[in-house]
Amino acid sequence: AGGLSYPCRYLRFGGGTAVQRNRGIDEALGEFVAFIDDDVRLEPDFFAHLQEVLRNDPSAGGVVGYRTNKTFTLSGAARWRWYRRLRLLKVFEPGRYDFATGYPINASMQPPFTGVRPVDFMTTACALWRRQVLDQGLRFDPFFVGYGILEDAHFSLRAGKSWRLLQCGDARCRELSSPRGRENHRLIGYKCAVNYYYVFRDVEGPLSAGQKLRFWRFQVFDLLRIAASALRRARRSDLDHVRGRLAGFWAVARGRAFPVENLGS
Repeated sequence: AGGLSYPCRYLRFGGGTAVQRNRGIDEALGEFVAFIDDDVRLEPDFFAHLQEVLRNDPSAGGVVGYRTNKTFTLSGAARWRWYRRLRLLKVFEPGRYDFATGYPINASMQPPFTGVRPVDFMTTACALWRRQVLDQGLRFDPFFVGYGILEDAHFSLRAGKSWRLLQCGDARCRELSSPRGRENHRLIGYKCAVNYYYVFRDVEGPLSAGQKLRFWRFQVFDLLRIAASALRRARRSDLDHVRGRLAGFWAVARGRAFPVENLGS
C-alpha cells in the first residue's frame, strides 16, 4: 500500500468473521497479532500501551483496549437491574464470564480507568494477542460461520485456560457505527440462544443440571423481556428477535443447534 511506513497486505476472504480471522492469523507475521475492527478509531499511543502490557507480563496472552464511547452503567441499564434483582447472574464484573449461567458480562459497564485489570474474555474489535498463543494452535471455531456472535468470547475463553487476559484502560479507542448497517434481527435472536449455549457447553461442559437450569432461566427471562418490548413499542425488530430466539430454543432442544444464515426476516 502506497504511503505507509510498513508493509501492508490486503486479503479478501469470505465465510464470516471467524473464518476471515483464521486466515489472517495464518498470514500474519511478527511478535504480536492485532484484531481491529474497521469501524474502530485508535488513539495514537494505542498499540504502544498494549505492547508494553504484554512485554511486561509474560503470563499475559492477550490484552484488549478500552472503547471510550461505549460505556454505560449497570444502574442505568434497566435489563441489568432486573438481572441483579432476580439474581439471574452470579457475576456482574465487566469482562468476566458467569461460568454458572453461561453469560458474558458486558465489558462496556467498566468505567474509565488506568492501568490493567484481569478479564475472562476479550472483544476482537480492539485487541492484541501474543503470537505464542496462536502458535499453540488457537483458532476461531469454524462453528461460528457468517454473522458473528460470541466467537470472540469463545476464542478468548479457550485462551484463558492457559494464559492471563487483561484490559488496558490507557489504550483507548472509539467504535463507530454505520448508519447504513442492516441487521437480521431474527438471525441475531437465533444465535443469542444457539451460540450462547454452544460456548457454554464447549467451555464448561459437560454441564450440570444446575448450570442448564440457570442458563435456560436466563434465556426465558430475556425472551419475555424482549417480547414485552415488542408489544409495548410495536417494533418489528423485537418481534423478529423473539421469533429467532424461539427457533434457537427449538434447535437446541432437538440437538440440531447448527449455524444458520438464512432465517429470513
